[in-house]
Amino acid sequence: MKVIVIGLGSMGKRRIRLIGQYDEAIRICGIDTSGERREQTEKEYGIETLDSIECVREDEYDCAFICTSPLSHSGLIHTCLSLNMHVFTEINLVSDGYDENMKLAAERGKALFLSSTFLYREEIGYIDRMVRKSSNPVSYLYHIGQYLPDWHPWENYKDYFVGDRRTNGCRELFAIELPWLLHTFGDVQRIHVVKARATGLQINYPDSYLVTLEHENGVRGSLAVDVVSRKAVRNLEVFSEDMYLAWNGTPESLRYYDYEHKVEVTVNLYDRVDHRDGYDRFIIENSYLHEIEAFFAQVKDGAVPVYGFEKDKETLALIDRIEE
Repeated sequence: MKVIVIGLGSMGKRRIRLIGQYDEAIRICGIDTSGERREQTEKEYGIETLDSIECVREDEYDCAFICTSPLSHSGLIHTCLSLNMHVFTEINLVSDGYDENMKLAAERGKALFLSSTFLYREEIGYIDRMVRKSSNPVSYLYHIGQYLPDWHPWENYKDYFVGDRRTNGCRELFAIELPWLLHTFGDVQRIHVVKARATGLQINYPDSYLVTLEHENGVRGSLAVDVVSRKAVRNLEVFSEDMYLAWNGTPESLRYYDYEHKVEVTVNLYDRVDHRDGYDRFIIENSYLHEIEAFFAQVKDGAVPVYGFEKDKETLALIDRIEE
């Protein structure tokens, strides 16, 4: 199998590394307009690189991984499908071209796979199972936040997509978290939003949100999302009359309360945690690999992914409501 990875930043390099881990026989070619990134990638991973998708011919490659900034995704997806490739794309943040690209993928008989990494976390799977087992009404409190300049310390936050109002930092956090929240707790019936500016950051969008969500099945949630918190946080509590779960975003922090014995118990779900130096403690490679496995299962066997473009249209519409 021959694969191209478009965009050789940190995420593109992660995909190259994990595709090789999935199957070292796959031939990978990287594409980036930056000569420095291409040279670095060639040296680090021993692959060939190109400076443009225009260098690729129809049927030359089997699959494309699109790892560029979100506003470029729609056109690249269309181009790759037109070149007869299956497509894996990172989160899009906007629904530009969704209907056209879904139609083209169907016409071409090609997989169109959308990353939603948290749906492949073992902790999320456990939380989902416990919520579905609960026989009582469930509620949750969830805070996700990190100071925006700390996201990419190597570059100014105004110089990449989080500086753009359409693909802003809070919107990305919502797009990362809402797919699994909706999958686990159900579709949203009502929302109430309080948003504000709490920093002196040079951005033209709110930097903090408090959102109350009422789900159609009776679940109620309180979601705090911000790019303000100087400590990177991901703090979740899920509770009902017969259940209490807490998770701080790391593999070792998932726990439940054994109310019969009045003790909190840590849940161990991993035989091995793959964590790369230099990344936040919340980021583990396991789930990124699992979604690559799910993509190739769709390509090879027609497996239906847990999340896709049709559902993402609904998620992005909900984020639009939150940002109104």
